[in-house]
Amino acid sequence: MVRAIRGAIQVDADDRGSIIEGTTELVSAIMERNELTPDDVISVLFTATPDLTAEFPALAARKLGFHDVPLICCTEIAVPGALPRVVRLMAHVETDRPRAEIQHVYLRGAVALRQDIAQ
Repeated sequence: MVRAIRGAIQVDADDRGSIIEGTTELVSAIMERNELTPDDVISVLFTATPDLTAEFPALAARKLGFHDVPLICCTEIAVPGALPRVVRLMAHVETDRPRAEIQHVYLRGAVALRQDIAQ
């Protein structure tokens, strides 16, 4: 089956290291909690709030071994009052897990975005 997994993390600053480190933490947590390997991943859409421009979040996934997985980065819409410095992702994966067992991951300040599904 194909399932979509959502996740987000608030990073410390708009610098290359913070974006890579935060995105690595997010992707690693999603992979671990859902017992996935890069071969299970069909594609990943990354978004970043408009205040994050120092690096593409997808670079972190490439460094984790997502060499032949289609990845794309986009900018979130600039909603007034929205949580700053957030990297989000939606991964499409192949898994036998039922939808109810998918682990969506929201880390650091991004937990506030989806308290209904944050682990």
